[in-house]
Amino acid sequence: MKKQLFIVLTAILAVSCGETKKAETQAELFARIDSEIKQNAKGYSTLKEASETIGHRLTGSENGAKAEEYTYNKFKEYGFEDVEYQSFEVEAWSRGTVSVTINEEPVKAVTLGHSPVEAMVSGEIVDMGNGLEVDYAAKPDAVKDKIALVYISILEGSPEGLSNLHRSEKTALAIKYGAKGIIIINQVDNGVLLTGTASVTGELIPIPAVCIGKEDGMALKETLKEGTASATIEMTNNSDMISARNVVATLPGSELPNEIIVIGGHLDSWDLATGAIDNGIGSFAVLDIARAFKANNLQPKRTVKFVMFMGEEQGLFGSRHMVAEALKEGTMEQIKYMMNLDMAGNPIGMNAGGKLDNEAFFTDLGAAIQQQDSIYKNEFSNRSGLHSDHQPFMLEGVPILSVHSNLDRSIYGCYHSDCDDFELVNEEHMTNTSRFGTMMLYGLADAATLPATKMDSETTKEFMIKNDLKEKLIIGGDWKWEE
Repeated sequence: MKKQLFIVLTAILAVSCGETKKAETQAELFARIDSEIKQNAKGYSTLKEASETIGHRLTGSENGAKAEEYTYNKFKEYGFEDVEYQSFEVEAWSRGTVSVTINEEPVKAVTLGHSPVEAMVSGEIVDMGNGLEVDYAAKPDAVKDKIALVYISILEGSPEGLSNLHRSEKTALAIKYGAKGIIIINQVDNGVLLTGTASVTGELIPIPAVCIGKEDGMALKETLKEGTASATIEMTNNSDMISARNVVATLPGSELPNEIIVIGGHLDSWDLATGAIDNGIGSFAVLDIARAFKANNLQPKRTVKFVMFMGEEQGLFGSRHMVAEALKEGTMEQIKYMMNLDMAGNPIGMNAGGKLDNEAFFTDLGAAIQQQDSIYKNEFSNRSGLHSDHQPFMLEGVPILSVHSNLDRSIYGCYHSDCDDFELVNEEHMTNTSRFGTMMLYGLADAATLPATKMDSETTKEFMIKNDLKEKLIIGGDWKWEE
């Protein structure tokens, strides 16, 4: 009798401890994740709800605060116990009024961020082409006390090999060479106007900066080929101390809780529309990836922090604050990777920024994702850029991860513009971001050994130079290495 009881108890114990259950393979796990997300994805529906009930998500605005609360509550609803607001205060900009006339005719325009609180300038317009350093070096006194006209991208027919600059960097060059105003021509057809910051530092700039439509801009360039033109730019804006909050949901690691993987997307948007593409599709995909981790009971070795960053559009305020706090608290070394989703969707590959120890890790992980769906093409690259929330982490040597998106390029024409609304969002593409993004994040967070380690200062410097970022960082005041 005792022997029979022992056998029964042993069998029960074996079952309860999982001894009779076969361990789940990566392929089985990814198939389970894939099936659950296909059935239950919430990225599209939550972005729709937020777009309809909140509207734009400008940092420091009432709408911005509502968006912070909305995502905080969603994290809680999805089962996260550790959800917190990471509050910061910063001087932030918002638009007021603007009027632009060229040769005394009104021209439709929009103010670029961090333009002066009040400005009224008149002057001759000088065409500075692409607005790059090489354009000013060719005629260094051309815009002194005049208004610079530049194209937002690289003009067709320009010399080969030119590297474009951000609108803020082009504005900084115009200021450097003495311009008293800048007019930037958008690259999108049908008169679409683009806003966005014209400040490399997130502080007010000393000259008014505006964007005009492509058609108006190209006509103006033709006028300047034959003669002269003058403009009057008049504007009012606001610049006040505001409070904003990153929203952070933490999933503790099962084996290496002191090693942290950050995945984030900026929740904030500009105020001309609802910011569906920039960056609703990214931030609400992060939110759904977090949901999928809980719904699928994913417990990776490392801690994962899911972050809704605020203030990205006005100067990477939220991500800079998070990095500054980590440096102050001595926890920066714990952050082992940063995955950023900014205007990202329908992934077909991965980009890993940093000095890689094991590139095959990503192609192997991509092959496992591709097994679930061949629309994922397993493309891979190792490069880095600026002007999104990965930047402050990257400058501290943290390896970064992003995706190769496969979206209709036409939707990008509406970013920062008055057409960036929910109608542009493709539900299947958002679901694919959740599907493949969840697999990427889990594969990284649960890896036996990470494919890249934090770079020391000198290695980070060389990486910045290799990626052609030195000039841009110097212009932006973020080059921290002595020459």
